[in-house]
Amino acid sequence: MSQTPDSSRPDTGRVADAPSQNWVYRVLPRGLWPYAQLARWDRPIGWQLLMLPCFWSAALAANVAASAGTFSGARLVWHLLLFFVGSVAMRGAGCTYNDLVDHEIDNAVARTRSRPLPSGRVSRKQAKIFMVLQALAGLVVLLQFNTFSMVLGVASLAIVAIYPFAKRFTDWPQFFLGMAFSWGALMGWATEFGTLAAAPVALYIAAIAWTIGYDTIYAHQDKEDDALIGVRSTARLFGEKTAQWLMGLYGLTVAMIAVAFWLAGVGLVAWFGLAVVALLLARQIGSLEIDDPEQCLALFKFNGVVGLILFVGLIAALPFA
Repeated sequence: MSQTPDSSRPDTGRVADAPSQNWVYRVLPRGLWPYAQLARWDRPIGWQLLMLPCFWSAALAANVAASAGTFSGARLVWHLLLFFVGSVAMRGAGCTYNDLVDHEIDNAVARTRSRPLPSGRVSRKQAKIFMVLQALAGLVVLLQFNTFSMVLGVASLAIVAIYPFAKRFTDWPQFFLGMAFSWGALMGWATEFGTLAAAPVALYIAAIAWTIGYDTIYAHQDKEDDALIGVRSTARLFGEKTAQWLMGLYGLTVAMIAVAFWLAGVGLVAWFGLAVVALLLARQIGSLEIDDPEQCLALFKFNGVVGLILFVGLIAALPFA
């Protein structure tokens, strides 16, 4: 049953943790706002962070294909376009599913109480229909790839299904998020070669560590509410030692990306991009104030820039000659 909105507050149709001037509120009719919010279209950083490991992997595979003389620029662009569409669709479906599972928890947390389900602006039935439509869009994208990639993509759904429940049984829900959000590090390679290798596996491990790191920063926004309602997270687990944990997680990220680069034999420009990424991750750790929610959100979002730099370095390293 959907929650009745609080009549003491005006219904602006917005959610508390999204920019009010986002294109969603300027372009879409108000009746569609709750669905855009369920899919988090008003918070694009989520699909960007889901998409970036796909892009890394596709670009890494492209470097290997170029060295072998089998590279196709048109194929790479097509795969990147599909990963973009698939990331938006599947992130939206995943967030809708997560909101359905966390309906009561979201109603108990100040930052999430204004979301469409706890605020009563959509019913559970409407949310379920919307989730299925988004998942079907993701399926259409998946069907464009080779058989191995399709099977690999379907396999990720098991992790996606578990993730919303992880905060109830482990202090490491961010690890489950990392496994789900990093799956693209395998997919990009698989769509190019129809198989896997050590390089994308190393990249997958790197992306998991990266995800745990940035989502720990994100989770520090909710740690007080989470403690009251019993929701577990690495932010609560690490506490005042978060910076030390991030050193290990981000250090592992950089180390495993370096292993992937070495195995794939990428060019010098990609290594330069990785060096910039390492510096930016170190800066995050050094500047982090875990009791400042606004800063935590800003640092979390900046990881979109970090991931983009790594991708640009891989593209620039392509041996076209």
